[in-house]
Amino acid sequence: MTPPPTTPTSIDASPSPTFDQSRWFTQEVYAHDSQLKSYLRGSFPSVSDVEDIAQESYRRIWKVSATETIRSAKGILFHIARRVATDLLRREKAAPFRSVADATRLAVFDGKPDAAEVACTREELTVLADAIDALPARCREVFILRKIKRVPQKEIARLLGISEQTVQVLVLRGMKRCEKYLLRRGL
Repeated sequence: MTPPPTTPTSIDASPSPTFDQSRWFTQEVYAHDSQLKSYLRGSFPSVSDVEDIAQESYRRIWKVSATETIRSAKGILFHIARRVATDLLRREKAAPFRSVADATRLAVFDGKPDAAEVACTREELTVLADAIDALPARCREVFILRKIKRVPQKEIARLLGISEQTVQVLVLRGMKRCEKYLLRRGL
Protein backbone atom coordinates (compact mmCIF):
# COMPACT_ATOMS: atom_id res chain seq x y z
CA MET A 1 0.00 0.00 0.00
CA THR A 2 1.18 3.46 -0.78
CA PRO A 3 0.92 6.24 1.72
CA PRO A 4 -1.74 8.86 1.10
CA PRO A 5 -0.50 11.93 -0.76
CA THR A 6 0.32 14.93 1.38
CA THR A 7 -1.57 18.07 0.81
CA PRO A 8 -0.87 21.58 2.07
CA THR A 9 -3.59 21.12 4.67
CA SER A 10 -1.80 18.17 6.24
CA ILE A 11 1.39 20.15 7.10
CA ASP A 12 1.87 20.63 10.86
CA ALA A 13 1.23 24.32 11.56
CA SER A 14 2.47 24.28 15.19
CA PRO A 15 5.47 26.49 15.95
CA SER A 16 8.90 24.88 15.98
CA PRO A 17 10.81 24.35 19.26
CA THR A 18 13.29 27.03 18.19
CA PHE A 19 10.47 29.54 17.82
CA ASP A 20 9.09 28.62 21.27
CA GLN A 21 12.53 28.92 22.85
CA SER A 22 13.08 32.32 21.20
CA ARG A 23 9.71 33.58 22.39
CA TRP A 24 10.42 32.23 25.92
CA PHE A 25 13.82 33.93 25.91
CA THR A 26 12.35 37.28 24.84
CA GLN A 27 9.47 37.20 27.30
CA GLU A 28 11.05 35.51 30.31
CA VAL A 29 14.75 36.35 30.11
CA TYR A 30 15.47 39.42 27.99
CA ALA A 31 12.55 41.24 29.58
CA HIS A 32 14.79 41.69 32.65
CA ASP A 33 17.67 43.27 30.70
CA SER A 34 17.52 46.74 32.28
CA GLN A 35 17.05 45.29 35.80
CA LEU A 36 19.98 42.92 35.27
CA LYS A 37 22.35 45.65 34.10
CA SER A 38 21.27 47.94 36.92
CA TYR A 39 21.86 45.14 39.43
CA LEU A 40 25.33 44.44 37.98
CA ARG A 41 26.32 48.13 38.04
CA GLY A 42 25.22 48.44 41.68
CA SER A 43 26.61 45.15 42.96
CA PHE A 44 29.87 45.11 40.97
CA PRO A 45 30.93 48.75 40.46
CA SER A 46 34.51 47.79 39.55
CA VAL A 47 33.35 45.75 36.55
CA SER A 48 34.16 47.78 33.46
CA ASP A 49 31.77 46.20 30.94
CA VAL A 50 28.36 45.21 32.25
CA GLU A 51 27.19 44.53 28.68
CA ASP A 52 29.69 41.66 28.33
CA ILE A 53 28.52 40.07 31.57
CA ALA A 54 24.87 40.36 30.51
CA GLN A 55 25.61 38.79 27.12
CA GLU A 56 27.54 35.91 28.69
CA SER A 57 24.67 35.38 31.14
CA TYR A 58 22.17 35.27 28.26
CA ARG A 59 24.34 32.75 26.41
CA ARG A 60 24.57 30.50 29.45
CA ILE A 61 20.85 30.57 30.27
CA TRP A 62 20.04 29.85 26.61
CA LYS A 63 22.34 26.83 26.75
CA VAL A 64 20.72 25.55 29.97
CA SER A 65 17.21 26.07 28.58
CA ALA A 66 18.02 23.81 25.63
CA THR A 67 18.43 20.83 27.97
CA GLU A 68 16.38 21.66 31.07
CA THR A 69 13.08 23.26 31.97
CA ILE A 70 13.62 26.53 33.78
CA ARG A 71 10.88 27.55 36.18
CA SER A 72 12.26 30.91 37.33
CA ALA A 73 14.14 32.50 34.44
CA LYS A 74 14.75 35.74 36.31
CA GLY A 75 16.21 33.98 39.35
CA ILE A 76 18.49 31.78 37.25
CA LEU A 77 19.54 34.74 35.09
CA PHE A 78 20.58 36.84 38.09
CA HIS A 79 22.36 33.86 39.66
CA ILE A 80 24.31 33.22 36.46
CA ALA A 81 25.17 36.93 36.09
CA ARG A 82 26.44 37.10 39.67
CA ARG A 83 28.70 34.08 39.05
CA VAL A 84 30.00 35.49 35.76
CA ALA A 85 30.82 38.84 37.40
CA THR A 86 32.48 37.17 40.39
CA ASP A 87 34.58 34.96 38.13
CA LEU A 88 35.63 37.96 36.05
CA LEU A 89 36.69 39.93 39.14
CA ARG A 90 38.60 36.93 40.47
CA ARG A 91 40.50 36.58 37.17
CA GLU A 92 41.29 40.30 37.03
CA LYS A 93 42.57 40.20 40.61
CA ALA A 94 44.79 37.20 39.88
CA ALA A 95 46.16 38.66 36.64
CA PRO A 96 45.41 42.40 36.48
CA PHE A 97 46.42 42.92 32.88
CA ARG A 98 44.72 45.32 30.54
CA SER A 99 44.83 45.04 26.79
CA VAL A 100 46.69 47.78 24.98
CA ALA A 101 45.97 48.84 21.42
CA ASP A 102 49.47 50.09 20.64
CA ALA A 103 52.28 48.68 22.77
CA THR A 104 54.80 51.14 21.32
CA ARG A 105 53.07 53.98 23.18
CA LEU A 106 53.57 52.41 26.59
CA ALA A 107 55.95 54.17 28.93
CA VAL A 108 58.33 51.60 30.29
CA PHE A 109 60.02 52.37 33.58
CA ASP A 110 63.24 50.64 34.46
CA GLY A 111 64.17 51.41 38.04
CA LYS A 112 67.84 50.73 37.48
CA PRO A 113 70.05 53.74 36.68
CA ASP A 114 71.70 53.80 33.28
CA ALA A 115 75.49 53.84 32.79
CA ALA A 116 75.69 57.64 32.69
CA GLU A 117 73.83 57.97 35.99
CA VAL A 118 76.05 55.37 37.62
CA ALA A 119 79.20 57.17 36.41
CA CYS A 120 77.88 60.54 37.64
CA THR A 121 76.95 59.09 41.01
CA ARG A 122 80.38 57.54 41.40
CA GLU A 123 82.03 60.81 40.43
CA GLU A 124 79.85 62.75 42.89
CA LEU A 125 80.68 60.28 45.67
CA THR A 126 84.36 60.61 44.91
CA VAL A 127 84.12 64.42 45.10
CA LEU A 128 82.12 64.16 48.34
CA ALA A 129 84.75 61.83 49.82
CA ASP A 130 87.44 64.37 48.82
CA ALA A 131 85.41 67.15 50.50
CA ILE A 132 85.19 65.13 53.72
CA ASP A 133 88.94 64.35 53.56
CA ALA A 134 89.63 68.07 53.26
CA LEU A 135 87.94 68.79 56.63
CA PRO A 136 90.10 69.41 59.72
CA ALA A 137 90.74 66.16 61.65
CA ARG A 138 88.35 66.70 64.60
CA CYS A 139 85.63 68.14 62.33
CA ARG A 140 86.02 65.17 59.91
CA GLU A 141 85.84 62.67 62.80
CA VAL A 142 82.62 64.19 64.20
CA PHE A 143 81.11 64.64 60.73
CA ILE A 144 81.70 60.97 59.78
CA LEU A 145 80.34 59.69 63.08
CA ARG A 146 77.19 61.81 62.90
CA LYS A 147 76.35 61.98 59.17
CA ILE A 148 77.80 58.77 57.77
CA LYS A 149 77.62 56.32 60.69
CA ARG A 150 74.50 57.93 62.22
CA VAL A 151 75.85 57.84 65.78
CA PRO A 152 73.63 59.90 68.11
CA GLN A 153 74.96 63.33 69.08
CA LYS A 154 74.98 62.47 72.78
CA GLU A 155 77.04 59.33 72.13
CA ILE A 156 79.60 61.25 70.04
CA ALA A 157 80.01 63.80 72.83
CA ARG A 158 80.59 61.01 75.35
CA LEU A 159 83.03 59.08 73.07
CA LEU A 160 85.15 62.14 72.26
CA GLY A 161 84.84 63.87 75.63
CA ILE A 162 83.30 67.04 74.16
CA SER A 163 80.00 68.83 74.73
CA GLU A 164 76.92 68.11 72.64
CA GLN A 165 76.95 71.72 71.48
CA THR A 166 80.52 71.27 70.17
CA VAL A 167 79.32 68.21 68.25
CA GLN A 168 76.54 70.32 66.72
CA VAL A 169 78.93 73.12 65.78
CA LEU A 170 81.46 70.72 64.21
CA VAL A 171 78.79 68.92 62.19
CA LEU A 172 77.37 72.23 60.92
CA ARG A 173 80.84 73.51 60.08
CA GLY A 174 81.61 70.26 58.23
CA MET A 175 78.36 70.55 56.26
CA LYS A 176 79.10 74.12 55.19
CA ARG A 177 82.68 73.28 54.15
CA CYS A 178 81.56 70.24 52.16
CA GLU A 179 78.88 72.33 50.46
CA LYS A 180 81.44 74.99 49.43
CA TYR A 181 83.82 72.25 48.21
CA LEU A 182 81.10 70.69 46.06
CA LEU A 183 79.99 74.08 44.68
CA ARG A 184 83.56 74.87 43.62
CA ARG A 185 83.55 71.61 41.66
CA GLY A 186 80.22 72.35 39.97
CA LEU A 187 78.07 70.03 42.05
